[in-house]
Amino acid sequence: MIKYILKCEHNHEFESWFSNSNEFEKLKKKKLLECIYCSSKIITKSIMAPSVSLSKNNKMKKLNENILKEKKYLMSIRKYVEENFEYVGENFSKKVREIYYDKRNKKTIYGKTTLKERQELAEEGIDLLSIPWVDNKDN
Repeated sequence: MIKYILKCEHNHEFESWFSNSNEFEKLKKKKLLECIYCSSKIITKSIMAPSVSLSKNNKMKKLNENILKEKKYLMSIRKYVEENFEYVGENFSKKVREIYYDKRNKKTIYGKTTLKERQELAEEGIDLLSIPWVDNKDN
């Protein structure tokens, strides 16, 4: 696994993990990367500082702190979505089309979609925002 600092065309920076260095280029080429703040699909790798060598215990402690911090942040996003959006489950693609084509409908929804459904929606001009859906259990 490799972590990159990514930047969108609006200079929003965020981190993302990839299985290897070629994975970033592959996903970028397919336009499957998007800014977590503004949904821009124009993404580049930002300059990364090299890791500073720490003892193994310090590295693990820092890693655990970062993971907990990120999980807390993602949990706050999940809580907001659950409290303010309607869950439509597997019917997401159908429901999002209904809302998209009825310009008067301002309903906010969330649910599940497959990669194929997501690509079909993108071809129709329907942009989606994906967020990591962390488990709300304390693990």
